[in-house]
Amino acid sequence: METMSGQVWVSLISVGGVVLGGMLSYLVQHRTQLSAERAEQQRQQSALSEARRAERLALLERFIEVAAEAERSAFSRPAEWDDTHAWFVTTQGVMNRLWVAERLIRIQFALPVHDAARAYFLDLNRTVWEGLPDGESLRDYLEDNRLAFLDAARAVMG
Repeated sequence: METMSGQVWVSLISVGGVVLGGMLSYLVQHRTQLSAERAEQQRQQSALSEARRAERLALLERFIEVAAEAERSAFSRPAEWDDTHAWFVTTQGVMNRLWVAERLIRIQFALPVHDAARAYFLDLNRTVWEGLPDGESLRDYLEDNRLAFLDAARAVMG
């Protein structure tokens, strides 16, 4: 009987060891899976953040490029023109693209960046279509809002 009791204990201890090992193995696998899922989520979040940053940078580049075209239009503004003049036709397209780029800035960026872009856009729009009074420098007139926009954009892009 004592021999049987010893065999039962050995069997119970063996089964207990198997159960304990199985539970530990399950816990380790579960923890490993959770860590892998967390790492994958962080990787996806990082990739998404980088894609958004690249999109915003491309939008800034687009706005700056079209604004430069608008400035060239303002500098080359003829004294007299009508809606059939080559300058008007070209400038109309440039200003339409600038208007769209400015609206996209509003969608993609915080209001301080958009407000600066809007002020710069309005300055450009005025100088392109209305010109400046004699004696005023176009470069000086546009400089403050251009720099305010670039500084606001730099602040949010880091």
